[in-house]
Amino acid sequence: MALTLIIGNKNYSSWSFRPWIAMTEAGIVFDEIVVPLPETGGRAGDDPNLLKHSPSGKVPVLRDGDLTVWESLAIIEHIAETHPEVGLWPSDLAERAIARAVSHEMHGGFSALRSTCHMNIRRSPSKLEVGPYIQADVARIEDIWAMCLERSGGPFLFGRKFSAADAMYAPVVNRFHVYQLTSNPTALAYMETLMARSSWGAWEAASRAETWVLESEEI
Repeated sequence: MALTLIIGNKNYSSWSFRPWIAMTEAGIVFDEIVVPLPETGGRAGDDPNLLKHSPSGKVPVLRDGDLTVWESLAIIEHIAETHPEVGLWPSDLAERAIARAVSHEMHGGFSALRSTCHMNIRRSPSKLEVGPYIQADVARIEDIWAMCLERSGGPFLFGRKFSAADAMYAPVVNRFHVYQLTSNPTALAYMETLMARSSWGAWEAASRAETWVLESEEI
């Protein structure tokens, strides 16, 4: 059955990037629809162009036949269940539990980092001076990556295969890169691994081809 992923601007939409790169890395065939994000203002979820596609008025949204799935991690879980052969989660029970834990921590946490250092693929890398709350978020993410890579042996968080957890942290790789938030060798090596992927290159090329600029997202 045909899959369609509805996403926002590739340059800025970190939540769209997560299921897109997960599905692309897994070799899942899907169509995509890009709906430009509105400028900041009003209540989130009020934009009529997004409400046409999403019950929450937000992206991403996956259409799987008659089924609509919204919210990034829910989409990834749905793909993992409907395509178990692609192995988006580790096969080992304990590793799968840890992968889900760090993915949900990304989903629900790191608000200081996410609210200030927006994903911006086109931004020229330059150092952003940040406060203690963002520094704490960066340090915790460095610890997560180091723990996962030490357990698995890398080069991805859970071994030699790109996983759902890598998809959840992919926008953070961009944030760390363009705002130069880390000098940790383990973090930098992991970032290089993700940014070298052809899927990353395809998303980046599409981001650079976009003409939309959201001033509220430009730091």
